[in-house]
Parts: sequence; structure tokens; C-alpha cells
Amino acid sequence: MGIRSASVPGQSLLPGFDAAPQPTDRLFFAIFPDAAAAAKIAGLAQQLREEHGIRGKPLKTERFHVTLHHLGDYAGLPQDLADVACAAAASITATPFDVTFDRAASFSTAPRNRPFVLRGGDGVASLIAFQQTLGDALKKTVLGRWAKPAYTPHVTLLYDDSSVAEQAVPAVSWTAGEFVLVHSLIGQTVHLSLGRWPLRA
Repeated sequence: MGIRSASVPGQSLLPGFDAAPQPTDRLFFAIFPDAAAAAKIAGLAQQLREEHGIRGKPLKTERFHVTLHHLGDYAGLPQDLADVACAAAASITATPFDVTFDRAASFSTAPRNRPFVLRGGDGVASLIAFQQTLGDALKKTVLGRWAKPAYTPHVTLLYDDSSVAEQAVPAVSWTAGEFVLVHSLIGQTVHLSLGRWPLRA
């Protein structure tokens, strides 16, 4: 299946040409917390929501994740790119590593619908190193443009118009034992796994 480009807001169309289809499908690599850590994140999200009077609802527990690389939004699943992503993932070797998030803050300066997230310090150093390793594998493929040099690991808790300054929170830790290629159905809050790769000691 070929790549179908998404429409660009504000872009005028030439007479006789149909509008480009809206993106419906997103691809990204992610690491998910284990069940215990996910439950702790859910509890922390609710606690912080009440503490700051935030109206936005926390994400569903099973949707908490750390994005490694966003691979684009498309009108339909680009199976050819998904296959390339799977091959890149299978080409790397890495061992399990510990992840710790111990801060919370609003993650955007946008006026509305800001992500409220967990962040980390030294506890995400191994995560950053792994993200770079995966990025190096992607750079050898047509997906190389999605391997961004700047990376700030975070777990999105919820979205809200409020702006909350960074604060220390009880640490949430887990051992990352696998990473996942996720197919997200945009606007439907549905995440589908296209592949999982274990990290082996």
C-alpha cells in the first residue's frame, strides 16, 4: 500500500483536484509500563488532578506509555512503512533497563489542551540511550526522517488547558522488557500492536 498524504490546514487546492484525505492512522514506537507501574501512574494522575483542580480526565490505564519515535500520521495504514519499521526494530539488540519518572508538569506552551505529563531525570538515561539506538536503526531506512535528535521522555497523564509548573512526585519505576510498534486510530482512543520485540539480558 502506498503512502497517502494528509491534508495541510489552510492549503488551497487547485481547481479540479480533490482535497487530500484527513489522517486517520498513526504509527509510533513505544514502551509501556508494567501493570503495577501503570496502576501507580493512574493513581498519581488522579491525585495530581485533584490537587491542582484540573478538569481533564486521565487517560485509560492501559494507554499510559512512553513514545520512542513518532513515525507519522496517514490516511489509512501504510503497511509498507509498518513493515520497514518492524524490520528496523528486529535489527537491534538491547538489554532490559530501568525507567523512573519522578516529576510532573505541563508539557506545552499552547494556550489550550496542554499535555500534563510525568518526566524524569537520571532515571530516564537508559531510556534515552535506547531511543537513540532505535533511531540509528531507523536512519538506515526510509523512516530516517522521523529519528529526531532531540528527545524528552514523558508519560502523558491527561490533557487540560491549565498550566502546571514542574513539581516533584513519588517516583514511578519499572523495568522495560520490550518495545512495541503501535498503530493508533486517530480520534478513536484505540491502540493496536503491530509488533513486540523483547529486550534480552
